[in-house]
Amino acid sequence: PHTTDDVCALVEAAANVFEGDVNLQCHFNDGHYVSIAPSDDYRHSVYGTDDNIFARLVISFGFDKESCVASFGGWRDACDNLMIPRMVEGTRVSIRHTRSLRSKMDDLIATFGRLEHGWQNLIAMADEMQAREVRLDEFLDAIYGQPTPEQIALANTGQKVRGVTIHENRTKAILNRVMRERWQTGRPALGSDFRVSAWEAYNAVQGYVQHDAQAKEGFKGDFDRILRASNSQDVRAAEKLAMELAA
Repeated sequence: PHTTDDVCALVEAAANVFEGDVNLQCHFNDGHYVSIAPSDDYRHSVYGTDDNIFARLVISFGFDKESCVASFGGWRDACDNLMIPRMVEGTRVSIRHTRSLRSKMDDLIATFGRLEHGWQNLIAMADEMQAREVRLDEFLDAIYGQPTPEQIALANTGQKVRGVTIHENRTKAILNRVMRERWQTGRPALGSDFRVSAWEAYNAVQGYVQHDAQAKEGFKGDFDRILRASNSQDVRAAEKLAMELAA
């Protein structure tokens, strides 16, 4: 298994991406996780002055893995989301674990150097998503589907149908999140056509999974929720769809 010093060596090498001036948030759950935050100079305004992303570099080093993964992400202040996209080029590197990583510091620094364009690529993705308008109801149907006609018919008789209840509660939570974030960021109120940017739609799903979806037993706080959202198939599907629509 890797050691704490291996993790420290990785973080020290990764800090070179930001010229060494960083703050850290650390977490442990069957392995080490570190979120590396540079100065607020690494900030990009997606919409107006109240919808911004700030660079984060997240190191994931679980004990069940043979390698460490470092991923560029962005903390969005409008919703307190930490998104860690999977499909943006140049935002992810994998480092195979070998003994005494500190002795390979030069190689580690060179590996993290492959992320030099990651932040700019992440910015480009956000801007492209923001520029593309989508219908939120259609976007959510593409990710989650809808209850079957049989389920809907049964629910209309007054019976409780789990699939219908889950769908209604999730849709309501996501709509409330979008309406609240539009107000916070100075966007127009959500209209009856449910038109939003692909950026909002992606973050609505990501934010729902990170903040609103019921947590499983064993979760230890906010960082576990961040990791859950990062590994969520629904969030990955939302990222893929939003990028395809924005292309």
